[in-house]
Amino acid sequence: MQPAKEICPTTTFNKVKNGALLVDVRRKAEVDDIRFDVPAYLHIPLSELENRLDEIPRDREVIFVCRSGSRSLRATYFLMNAGYENVYNMKDGIIKWAAKGFPVKGNKTALYTIGDSCDCSDPDCC
Repeated sequence: MQPAKEICPTTTFNKVKNGALLVDVRRKAEVDDIRFDVPAYLHIPLSELENRLDEIPRDREVIFVCRSGSRSLRATYFLMNAGYENVYNMKDGIIKWAAKGFPVKGNKTALYTIGDSCDCSDPDCC
């Protein structure tokens, strides 16, 4: 299999401005704290991705995002294995997106408090 296409937040922002869909695979509680503020946005937690594939278009660029880029990389590979071609992983996640000043809604400090309470036995975790 080919390696996943990974892009930075700046490239992601430009692609979204040009019609790409941002798919956030973080847990609901994370999205409730802070989310990407872009018009072409879809929230599908990683744990639900397999059952919600029909919501992801094949005829449009799709960029997977999460907190730091690791869950979204897993989602990118999952879709590649499912035959999707125009899928990307945004490296460094919403942490880097927010640090670069791209639009978010919510509490930026929530990005830096998750790590200590992370339960890595959760399949939808970092």
